[in-house]
Amino acid sequence: MLRPISFTLLFLGTTLGLTAQAPATFSVANPLPVPRPDATLVLTATDVRGHLGLDPTRGLRFTHDGRDVPFQPVDRDRDGVPEAFTLLLDLKAGEKQTIAVRHLAVGEAAPTFPRRTQAEVSHKVDGRWQDREYQGGSFVNVDSLAVPPEHTDHSWFIRYEGPGWESDLVGYRFYLDWRNATDVFGKKTTDLTLQDVGQDGFDSYHEASDWGMDVLKVGKALGVGSLATWHDGRALRVEETDSVSATIVASGPVESMVRTRYHGWRVGPRVSDVTSELSIAAGSRLTRHDVSLSAPLPNLATGIVKLEQGEVLQGEAGQWAYLATWGPQSLAGDLLGLAVVYRTADRQLVTEDNHSHVVVLTPHDQQLTYYFLATWEQDTRPIRTREAFVAYLNDQLQRLNSPLAPSFSRR
Repeated sequence: MLRPISFTLLFLGTTLGLTAQAPATFSVANPLPVPRPDATLVLTATDVRGHLGLDPTRGLRFTHDGRDVPFQPVDRDRDGVPEAFTLLLDLKAGEKQTIAVRHLAVGEAAPTFPRRTQAEVSHKVDGRWQDREYQGGSFVNVDSLAVPPEHTDHSWFIRYEGPGWESDLVGYRFYLDWRNATDVFGKKTTDLTLQDVGQDGFDSYHEASDWGMDVLKVGKALGVGSLATWHDGRALRVEETDSVSATIVASGPVESMVRTRYHGWRVGPRVSDVTSELSIAAGSRLTRHDVSLSAPLPNLATGIVKLEQGEVLQGEAGQWAYLATWGPQSLAGDLLGLAVVYRTADRQLVTEDNHSHVVVLTPHDQQLTYYFLATWEQDTRPIRTREAFVAYLNDQLQRLNSPLAPSFSRR
């Protein structure tokens, strides 16, 4: 009787061995002598298929030492098929980690992760336009918005006047009108808060609340990191266009993104369509700004609002540099650090006009990428000295100079 049972067990074990699939693996190393918490790694769908032998369109699970690694599919063209996956890793100084990847088993639930970023745009419905103001109605969040021709600044149509995006550390918005300038929401909490901002009164966010407040006076300036050109001796924001539309490309646990298309941006005799992608990752203050042009605009620019209490700081290391301000320059009267971070190879000129500190940048192949950030004295990881702010900025340059990359063994 034992022999048939043994044969059956052997057969089942052999069959399971043939059908079970061991996880594929890759490695990632931190080359820096400092820890890198909340470090992002982008793994392309081509890598998943070509190096790992897995189907990127199927459900995946990433693990390290048996624990789930937070990740988010990247689907920038919004066709339902991921082009990449963004992983969120905690790496010790000089550490090398092995990441295991496998398909989800039949019936296995996909892993879920705490949501640490979001992006949104919200406008009123069920009201009516009277001249250039929207009367009545209530706010509703939408995936995309083609800005109506009636809309201008203070039309009361878009909640907090434009799209917003945030991490667990800081929030941002930009005015989705002729101003096209970026503003900062300082946060006293790691909770996501944008969904509640402006609901109890159109501009109530200018007043201190439990979650934080709008901490930056933008006025006629570049706020922080706004797109502009250097034209006739001043920074000219994206003011004159044929039409504008904004789309929430991603709003997830690891990263969020707002894409804005400006059709017919006019700068003197030049006209170009512009695609702007603003993204933020969990655990980060940095907004990444990817800009694409349909026609050459050689003198793109960005910068920071000039405020009386803001000390100007500059620094560079390797391929990256920063232009920053520091001091008691927030609308609450306390410490606020602002910075734009750019590639040294793109820099034409660091200058100023009446309203802003400006860096003029040269796009390459009609593409440009830069970053901007803000840190507030009352946020959950407060920076309270000039020296600590400079150290933080230098750390960001170090990270940008040493991006994480996957390493694959031969299959």
